[in-house]
Amino acid sequence: MNRLYSLDGIVSRIISSRKGLTEMEAEALSCSASTEELLSAAERVTRSCAPLKFDTCSIINAKSGRCPEDCHWCAQSAHYHTGAAEYPLSQDDEIVSAALTSWNHGIGRFSFVTSGRALSDAEIDRLCTVARRIRGECDISLCMSSGLLDAGQFVRIREAGISRYHCNLETAPSFFNTLCTTHDQQQKIDTLNAAREAGLQICSGGIIGMGETESQRIELAFTLKRIGSSSVPVNVLCPVKGTPLENTPFISDEEVLRCVAFFRLILPEAYLRFAGGVARFPEKTLVRAYRTGINAAILGDMLTTAGEDIRTNIKMIEEAGYAF
Repeated sequence: MNRLYSLDGIVSRIISSRKGLTEMEAEALSCSASTEELLSAAERVTRSCAPLKFDTCSIINAKSGRCPEDCHWCAQSAHYHTGAAEYPLSQDDEIVSAALTSWNHGIGRFSFVTSGRALSDAEIDRLCTVARRIRGECDISLCMSSGLLDAGQFVRIREAGISRYHCNLETAPSFFNTLCTTHDQQQKIDTLNAAREAGLQICSGGIIGMGETESQRIELAFTLKRIGSSSVPVNVLCPVKGTPLENTPFISDEEVLRCVAFFRLILPEAYLRFAGGVARFPEKTLVRAYRTGINAAILGDMLTTAGEDIRTNIKMIEEAGYAF
């Protein structure tokens, strides 16, 4: 059996079973398959297994900077001097206005994103009030990304109309502790489990290009598979001056595409969501990534980096064959 026939067989099995690559298959393909073979295989899986109605969301940086955690990639950490904006929880009307603007642009989801290890109960109460206002004025789905919350807080935000909670695992378990020492990855997993137990959907992905290997990107994908993340943000590191990763070389277009292919082959039914750091890539790379497996995206501006223009993104997404 030659290698190409073997890859064809693996793809056929994934399409029929919807179970994705095994860890042994993924490591073997990492060593033996060309980029074009991986991309073609992942595109076949995407067309057969993944949702082809593109999922869009936007975010508001509702509380910025002064975070006590030492995540080496983050411009908002109080451990580093990056010049990132610092402000407390935004005014209610500002958040509501941003949500309605997203809704009027045809965005399906809107997420409150806040800096810091967690929110206080008073801050949770305010965002629950805001969530109820938004849900009373439009049908946009609401998400939240606010660190290591507890079970009781998750119940309150679900009751306020927030349906999904986001907490990225960021990188492979074998690499995480080299990038953050103030909390560990298991705390993130425990947070996601608590959110799910409270009745929330979970969203979790990571950042690539922080110095990890392809094997570690594959390791992250399998970790996300084990925790049951069906919405998987794929961020690409934008090195920020003042952080420990400021001199990290940019990841190549090919590495990004291979990562997308492996994520799709490992997570055949997931929403793979382009998030921060992708605006610097040329249109041909982005369109190929959409065809290979990216079927969701954060549109508009990100937390501390500019996002793609919404109309430009939608044009590329439609060119790749998705509907809205």
